[in-house]
Amino acid sequence: MESNSTCKSINFDFTHTFLPSVYVAVFVLGVIGNCLGLKSMYDNWRKIGNVNIFVLNLCLADILYLLTLPCLVVYYASSSNWIFGDVFCKILRLCFCINLYGSIGFLTCISVYRYLGIVHTLRAKGRITTRHSVVIASLVWFLVFLQCLPDMFFDKTNSNVTSCFDTTSDKYIREYLKYSVGRTVVGFAIPLLIMLCCYGHVAFTLMSRKDTDVILKLRCLRLVVILTLLFAICFIPYHIFRNLNLATRISKLEGACLKWYSNVYIANQVGNGLVCLNSAINPLVYLFNSDDLLMKCFVKSGRAPQSAAVSLVADCPLQKQTLHSMANL
Repeated sequence: MESNSTCKSINFDFTHTFLPSVYVAVFVLGVIGNCLGLKSMYDNWRKIGNVNIFVLNLCLADILYLLTLPCLVVYYASSSNWIFGDVFCKILRLCFCINLYGSIGFLTCISVYRYLGIVHTLRAKGRITTRHSVVIASLVWFLVFLQCLPDMFFDKTNSNVTSCFDTTSDKYIREYLKYSVGRTVVGFAIPLLIMLCCYGHVAFTLMSRKDTDVILKLRCLRLVVILTLLFAICFIPYHIFRNLNLATRISKLEGACLKWYSNVYIANQVGNGLVCLNSAINPLVYLFNSDDLLMKCFVKSGRAPQSAAVSLVADCPLQKQTLHSMANL
């Protein structure tokens, strides 16, 4: 056990070097990727529907967050010196929260639609309309906003307005930990469970098919694993170390201190860097033929009729060649 004064002496150099570098890279890659995604949406606007509605909203959520990154780069590169005022600090942190849980929400919707369209093709065909997707997307935005709104009522700056906290000040840290844990369960743990169930069933169905081409099956399984791993890598470390870091802060306020507390802080900053990567990764994962590959696998196996497969892939976002390739199967 160490003294509380020793515990407070944390080296912030890692944060001021690591986060600006990550934010600059994410901003460049994310803007390019999401702009290409929006352009493809525009080119295929007449075909938009179902999954495309969620992909479009996913792009908008990512762009909302990307626009705040230049301010964060300035903040962390200047040794956490905030110059934009209290109100803008709260708006910036709210945008991050909305992007984070909006992304998780829309990724979960996409996984459910993929599950229904691939595993239950005949049952789902014709029953899910564009109107349903618009209503669900609106509901996701509403629930995410309600989930993030309480964050606005916590202190985000110090008395001199020279810092912009991503959590809150020590005065309200206990209440904030409770809010953060609740947000983690509702906004992350439950969607993660739904996503794992959907992609797990897709993978199980692939494995159980004896008449599927082995190479194509392996490619599809690899895709499912990559989608799940990327989701986990971006979001799991952030939520675990965020709440653990809040708990260590409370412990230090109560006079307790352990040597590994500083390691938790570093891990939390790494989690902050990883979670923002989803804004750059989302366009690569969800806008380039992933549904096309999965549908090819099920058409080859004879599980989904060709006409149904073409209808489903028409709801998949980007490339015009997708329909052409599916029609030639």
